[in-house]
Amino acid sequence: MSVLTRDEALSRAKLLDVHRYTIELDLTTGDETFESVTVIRFAARANGDTFVEVRPDTLHSVTLDGEPLRPGTLDDGRIALDGLTAGEHELRVRADMRYSRTGEGMHRFTDPTDGETYVYTQLFMNDVQRVFAAFDQPDLKAVFDVTVKAPENWTVLANGITEHLGRGRWQAAPTPLVSTYLVAVAAGPWHTVRTEHRGLPFALHCRRSLAPYLDADADELLDITRACYDRYHEKFEEPYPFDSYDQAFVPEFNAGAMENPGLVTFRDDFVYRSAVTDTERQTRAMVIAHEMAHMWFGDLVTLQWWDDIWLNESFAEYMGYQTLTEATRFTDTWTDFGVVRKAWGYDADQRPSTHPVAPENVDDTASALLNFDGISYAKGASALRQLVTWLGEKQFLAGINTHIARHRFANATLADFIDSLAAHTDRDVHAWADAWLRTTGVDTLTPTVSGANGDRTLTVAHHGSRPHRVAVGLYDLDLADEGRHLTLRRRLEVDVPQSDPQPIGKLPALLLLNDGDLTYTKIRFDPESFATVRSNLSGLPDPLTRAVVWNALRDAVRDGELAPGAYLDTARAHLPQETDLAVTQGVLAFAAGQIADRYVTPEQRPAALATLATLCRDLIRRTEDGDHPGLRLIAVRHFIAVAAHPDTIAAWLADGTVPGGPELDPDLRWRVLARLAVLGATDADAIAAELADDPSATGREGAARCRASLPDADAKEQAWAAMFSSDGLSNYLFNATAQGFWQPEQADLVSDYVPRFFEDAVTVAARRGPAIAEAIGRWAFPAHAVDPETLSLGERCLATAGPTPALRRKLIDQLDDLTRALRVRNPDRQLRP
Repeated sequence: MSVLTRDEALSRAKLLDVHRYTIELDLTTGDETFESVTVIRFAARANGDTFVEVRPDTLHSVTLDGEPLRPGTLDDGRIALDGLTAGEHELRVRADMRYSRTGEGMHRFTDPTDGETYVYTQLFMNDVQRVFAAFDQPDLKAVFDVTVKAPENWTVLANGITEHLGRGRWQAAPTPLVSTYLVAVAAGPWHTVRTEHRGLPFALHCRRSLAPYLDADADELLDITRACYDRYHEKFEEPYPFDSYDQAFVPEFNAGAMENPGLVTFRDDFVYRSAVTDTERQTRAMVIAHEMAHMWFGDLVTLQWWDDIWLNESFAEYMGYQTLTEATRFTDTWTDFGVVRKAWGYDADQRPSTHPVAPENVDDTASALLNFDGISYAKGASALRQLVTWLGEKQFLAGINTHIARHRFANATLADFIDSLAAHTDRDVHAWADAWLRTTGVDTLTPTVSGANGDRTLTVAHHGSRPHRVAVGLYDLDLADEGRHLTLRRRLEVDVPQSDPQPIGKLPALLLLNDGDLTYTKIRFDPESFATVRSNLSGLPDPLTRAVVWNALRDAVRDGELAPGAYLDTARAHLPQETDLAVTQGVLAFAAGQIADRYVTPEQRPAALATLATLCRDLIRRTEDGDHPGLRLIAVRHFIAVAAHPDTIAAWLADGTVPGGPELDPDLRWRVLARLAVLGATDADAIAAELADDPSATGREGAARCRASLPDADAKEQAWAAMFSSDGLSNYLFNATAQGFWQPEQADLVSDYVPRFFEDAVTVAARRGPAIAEAIGRWAFPAHAVDPETLSLGERCLATAGPTPALRRKLIDQLDDLTRALRVRNPDRQLRP
């Protein structure tokens, strides 16, 4: 499969001026393919050769200025347009295109609950050509006229307001100038909730089988949408630039959401069928805020080439969290960001695959696709938060508005962005950008306290190259409360590197660098502070402060400076008193998913699981009063996940409830059944019975996960064949099957599959494309097999098997995580750096 190179894009942008696309899609031609007719009106600025991209199932005709082109003109997804003369041209392409089952191009899904079918586009990066012919690069913006023929009972959604013309035909209002990858269509018998805000049509859409759940949350979703819309209009001088705002929750969506102008698509997991925590609701709200920010930063002003992905994602990530905090009831979003998103960024930035937030050399679209990671999102948003701290919010927003005004409905680069910021400050923003956006890795800050009595000074050792403006919290033990709690004496503002040591007065019980989490760095503790953390962590008054401390402990475990057992002991001592949902969830996820599953040896694992089970029981007991339903739900979920014996959770499943609540809704029932499958305490008949009671799409995924989890040789072989011997699994069913297959408790049973993975994964990734390749590397990798032989097999695969770029990136990351786990298990053993 050919990929577009940066040089090709530059040459084509110099040659062409694209005016308008007229696109006709016929979705009534069968279950496997649809008809696509594209007319592109464009001008060549000079005589020259170029090409247009399309990946048809069958190419019927291509005409340029009314003259047919020979069939052989199509080669590896490109139609050559040789000998163009300067002036206006019209290209017409008619083809049959294949529906996708992997969330790329035009995805088609049939709901097992009611048999209704839905289709939607995901055209990001280079998947436009799976739906219609295009000059597929972000800086060739054009107007798009889209017409769709669909079954009579369907509704068609698009970037602009759609009109039903009769006989299944729908016409979308022409778009303003937008990039090809932002064109969107979603069609099916949608359930819709409509409203209007400030004269603009708003709507929510989902599958009909999810209608009761969308209706239950519609007021919350629309309130958040309105609040963010209003807040963005306070921040941005440019009004919302499109004619409507639809939010469609679509099935089997690979990402969290996609910022198509006027038609944002979300994974329909966000339409909750089962109980969720308030932090999960906050996450959904943040995604709404994130995608709306893109309407200005990404859609109105678009990156010129994919090396500036961060301009889209880092900005929307920062704005999403900040705007949610300012405009909605979710006023503590930065705690969740610190626990979940920053950990994602820190991990990515310490792997061999790390890259600058703003890389200078992204040679092609395949390379660019790999950069949608924790660096482009979390690290970039952290950098912007530090920039606002250093620059000032007023100056930052002034620069943003200048940037939008200069480049509206056009494209921009990092240099353009920095120039816009620099126009509103005397600070050297260009030097800041070089230090923060062009470098890789995570800095580490370590405190040293000197002096005696009340004349202590602080010196911050700085391992790294970036400047930081950090808050330093000085905390004292509250002696009136038997020394259990910590009180903030003062916060200092310190610039790192320091010019001189900072006076702090008397020695605090805890000295916390980066209090408030305003910069992106690892931190360490002085000895006195570390002792206080181990004994008094739960006594810190602010959840964001506790999040900073837990992140520091997490980093210390990953870096081999804190034993995994010490982290578990700290969690056992302090998490039962935790009140913040994001902190509780984050600590338990790391303790179970990394420490218990990977960082302790198989011999130590039972004790680790027992510690976590006891911790969860303590949380369940503490929440019996019903005042903390979110904490209780988190504790119940994790108790299920770490259960080493089936009796308790099997009783819950039989009774349909946890004693004292909650009742087991579909999500909890599938969680229990999956764990019982791992423990060999259920069978295929019980799984089939549960599926009969919940024949939904998520029920089907739950059943696939459970069947793959059974400790049975035949079940494992069937699951493996489904993933690697056929292409029948959709993206979501593939993920579910992979999630169930590898279990630490079943290491002996699946040992022969570890070498098979490195053979079969390469073949399937090449055959099924980037989305499945990413899923293979993320979910189907034998992460439980923490041993040197797995590392050797993986390195051999990278060296000799030629995995696709998407799979190669995931393997590099997984092998680095495996190396880290081996080091944590064997701190005295030297592996590759």
